[in-house]
Amino acid sequence: MKGDKSSGGATKANTKLAVKKGGGKGKAAKDPNKPKRPASAFFVFMEDFRKQFKEENPDNNLVSAVSKAGGAKWKEMSDAEKAPFVAKAAKRKTEYTKNMKAYNNKQAAGGDDEGNDSDKSRSEVNNEDEDQSGDEEDDE
Repeated sequence: MKGDKSSGGATKANTKLAVKKGGGKGKAAKDPNKPKRPASAFFVFMEDFRKQFKEENPDNNLVSAVSKAGGAKWKEMSDAEKAPFVAKAAKRKTEYTKNMKAYNNKQAAGGDDEGNDSDKSRSEVNNEDEDQSGDEEDDE
């Protein structure tokens, strides 16, 4: 009897999980034209550190080893030593903010010819997902 109750309870739990899992809407599609966020000062440092580490340790191909060594070196560095990387990261951030303003203005204005094409392609993609026939949409 105990075995029957526990297996029945597991079936209910599995059913509930299946209902919750299938009920989600999912993530919205990302816009490929949106500018990527800039790297932080640490990741700017890691770009150079990876090259240096591979030259010093050509036989070590472990990503985790490079990451641990880079993190340890970053913690040991003084603010003066980090300054060039912070400056590069700040420069990238200003470029990013300028690109984001232009991107947001283009989105708010409805976009030029490029913005209209991307809107059409999104609707065509959505229709292809539903109908599985994107060629008919182009003829209209």
